[in-house]
Amino acid sequence: ARKGLSTNRSTRFVGTKQSREMVTKTEETKLNQLENQVDNGGGGAWEYLSLVRKLKVRRSEQVLKHGSSILSDSGKRSALGPDVWTLNEQVAIAAMDCQCFDVAQNCIKALQKKFPESKRVGRLEALLLEAKGLWGEAEEAYSSLLEDNPLDQAIHKRRVAISKALGKPSLAIELLNKYLELFMADHDAWRQLAEIYLSLQMYKQAA
Repeated sequence: ARKGLSTNRSTRFVGTKQSREMVTKTEETKLNQLENQVDNGGGGAWEYLSLVRKLKVRRSEQVLKHGSSILSDSGKRSALGPDVWTLNEQVAIAAMDCQCFDVAQNCIKALQKKFPESKRVGRLEALLLEAKGLWGEAEEAYSSLLEDNPLDQAIHKRRVAISKALGKPSLAIELLNKYLELFMADHDAWRQLAEIYLSLQMYKQAA
């Protein structure tokens, strides 16, 4: 998001990542047209933001800019009705990607006030801690969320990401093995596990 626009790669998850191959040429063209239109002041910001969500593509800087513009305008915000909460979540994630943590915090606070018991909001809080590099606090938050929902795949993967970011491959292996006991069909997790084994020259385990 704005400050420096650098990206904390460990934060880029949250179920909104999608390979370009899964977006059709027509959809990509529509998205780019809308993006150019909105960037040049031609309107259609909400349509653009909705399409970004639908296609599950990453446009963090644009989402932050245009989403924040809507949220800061009381008239536009009110016109969204219940969709304003979806936009708060979308902007929070984009803001974390762009390391604009104040914006992310404000969006999460609004969601906390509306949905104080929401596990989904709790996940956003943990993601913000992780984005800030507060690994210990993020790990505690994720562990607490898993106690309530042991089958939350996204949280399991965030814990693996933290262990890798901290340079703890042995812990990452342990967490991935536990994860794969629950979700054996996750090919990406098997690939990650093999890559870690190879990095440690544990060729027999990687096979």
